[in-house]
Amino acid sequence: MRTNSEKTADIGLIGLAVMGQNLVLNMNDHGYTVAVYNRTLAKVDEFLDGPARGTRVVGVHSLEALTAALKRPRRVMLMVKAGKPVDDFIDLLLPRLEPGDLIIDGGNSQFTDTSRRTKNLEAKGILYIGTGISGGEEGARHGPSIMPGGNPKAWPLVKDLLRAIAAKTPAGAPCCDWVGEEGAGHYVKMIHNGIEYGDMQIIAEAYHLMRDGLRLTHEEMHRIFGRWNTGDLQSYLIEITRDIMAFPDADGRPLVERILDSAGQKGTGKWTGINSLDLGIPVTLITEAVYARCLSALKDERVAASPVLGGPRTKFRGNPKALVTDLRSAVLAAKIVSYAQGFMLLRAAEREYRWNLDLGQIALLWRAGCIIRSAFLERIKDAFARKAGLPNLLVDGYFRGIIKKCQGPWRRAVCEAVRLGIPTPTLSAALCFYDGYRSARLPANLIQAQRDYFGAHTYERVDRPRGEFYHTQWVKD
Repeated sequence: MRTNSEKTADIGLIGLAVMGQNLVLNMNDHGYTVAVYNRTLAKVDEFLDGPARGTRVVGVHSLEALTAALKRPRRVMLMVKAGKPVDDFIDLLLPRLEPGDLIIDGGNSQFTDTSRRTKNLEAKGILYIGTGISGGEEGARHGPSIMPGGNPKAWPLVKDLLRAIAAKTPAGAPCCDWVGEEGAGHYVKMIHNGIEYGDMQIIAEAYHLMRDGLRLTHEEMHRIFGRWNTGDLQSYLIEITRDIMAFPDADGRPLVERILDSAGQKGTGKWTGINSLDLGIPVTLITEAVYARCLSALKDERVAASPVLGGPRTKFRGNPKALVTDLRSAVLAAKIVSYAQGFMLLRAAEREYRWNLDLGQIALLWRAGCIIRSAFLERIKDAFARKAGLPNLLVDGYFRGIIKKCQGPWRRAVCEAVRLGIPTPTLSAALCFYDGYRSARLPANLIQAQRDYFGAHTYERVDRPRGEFYHTQWVKD
């Protein structure tokens, strides 16, 4: 194993799981010397003798050796499990650091934890960054989307390094820029993951309708997703779905049908839904995507209920090609709603937490390297450039035009799914949100009357100025 006690390393990294290892190799490729440490010391040796063989990577067996190997001001990156392990390592590092040194958390931490750590460490003279990193193992190795936030004084210390290892657009622009103060970086990553949940569920519903409603073969679905991966729908998730449809198991049958239909989750989608409730923003599509995963996890209950609970026995009798065309429009429209809701929540968070977020620039961070990279992210940037205070992407001229073209096919696809008894929680939720958002008058007046009736909660009147409240004695003595 290579060790070096001299201050030669540009950055230290703690946590040698796959993401950590790949980020180290990425940094090495771009000319940076990295000192690495892992609590299980054998992983350090295995990494140095394996994937990092022939590199400049320095392995150490203690935190003292790690900090001793770093140039000043020291930069230490944590790639460990979110929550208590991050706090534990911060506590272990603090006695070995000095004012002006920097700790970077590259895990999927909750943004409130990052805000707390940024403030606490600033009081001790230590700089802190919490950065979202998206792109999975491949992205970490060859260029992820990176969303740093925290103490603004820390950004100059890592700007060149993080932008060097980040994904690049075809024009060469790095998918990495400063997001904002305190927990803003991890918040943006949380929204990214929430949109990712929505996108994945939208695509899964399209697959469900094609498989069980139209009885298409996997080869046919492979070709359909291949065609969809062009134009406005071009995206990483559509691309990998195309590949999944054509991937055989050992016996030649589609591997996807051998996979248990119980979806896992790590929490960021749930956090997005909880935060949307805290801020009062109707992120309905993303929360439906989270609940769809929860419902999928009730596998045994669903199997038991299947022969007991009835549904429609009708079969699809229309034109399959026409429904596939309608379904493409439904997927595109729902995808736009997913992004629109995500950016609504970003706007609300900016106000609530007093951050300074550039929503158009955030869209550009997702153009390459990350899971939700897609063709129309440039269009989102353009929308916010045209109107900085844009309340919702749906009212932007470009996206409004797409929704107008998609609206008829979108409704037909959802209606056909309902008729066939195939659940489409996100396609339907997106349509309900759209219809609600475009309604000048909703039935909430009745809800206000009910609240006033049983609880004297008062109400406003349409024929009086806003801010004036009234109560009615609904039951006369």
